[in-house]
Amino acid sequence: MAIKQNKPKRPERVMNELKFRELVVKSKEIIVSCFYRIVLTSEQLAGFSSSGFDDHVKVFFPEPGKPLALPKMTDEGIVWPEGPRPASRDYTPLAFDAERNELTIDFFIHDGGIASDWAKAATVGDTLMIGGPRGSLVIPTDYAWQLYVCDETGLPAVLRRLRSLPDNITPQVLVNCSQPQTQPYLSECAHASIEWLDSKSIAAKLHSLTIPAEDYFVWITGEGEEVKQLSDNLLASHGLDTDYVRAAAYWHKK
Repeated sequence: MAIKQNKPKRPERVMNELKFRELVVKSKEIIVSCFYRIVLTSEQLAGFSSSGFDDHVKVFFPEPGKPLALPKMTDEGIVWPEGPRPASRDYTPLAFDAERNELTIDFFIHDGGIASDWAKAATVGDTLMIGGPRGSLVIPTDYAWQLYVCDETGLPAVLRRLRSLPDNITPQVLVNCSQPQTQPYLSECAHASIEWLDSKSIAAKLHSLTIPAEDYFVWITGEGEEVKQLSDNLLASHGLDTDYVRAAAYWHKK
């Protein structure tokens, strides 16, 4: 059973001023068959901050043929223009270039998704709006033992994290994905140990893991019920410190 470690490297919460920004599509690229990488730009990105690898921005999508209307921040909170609000989804900021005012977001493409439909149809010059990130959880990069568990929806956050880790860290990554065409998405991450498994195999793998008693970090995301079950079982079977286990639902079954 793992024992509680000393806590010199606890994750820290950082809050940001909430701002809404209207952005323009600068480029679009198919990374793998189910991921489009879209670079957005605008002078409104000045001051944009995203310190956590699994931050999210709220992305608002315009209705076809209708302009986006930015809400206003007041002392009473967010004030939206009259009429229906645009549809929105949460997305990970994969990369931000402050000098160029460019924000990169990878869109996972799947059937029946508002964001997917927008990304597939998007062309250079199209606009959308983002809000946030409202806050960041800044997680140190130098834990000696690190594990990341996700499905396709969590891959951009994992990619951002793996890009930031020191060369002497060999993180373990378990991806709940049965589509071989998705695997090249993490091909640049040669320093990581990556396995592509189904959900049952991931559960069995987590149960059999040997996790050190200290200096570890575990990150789990995906469908809400599965994330809760995996994290509950992992905490119970390994006696981990909850300060060093982050579990977050990225979507929920309807």
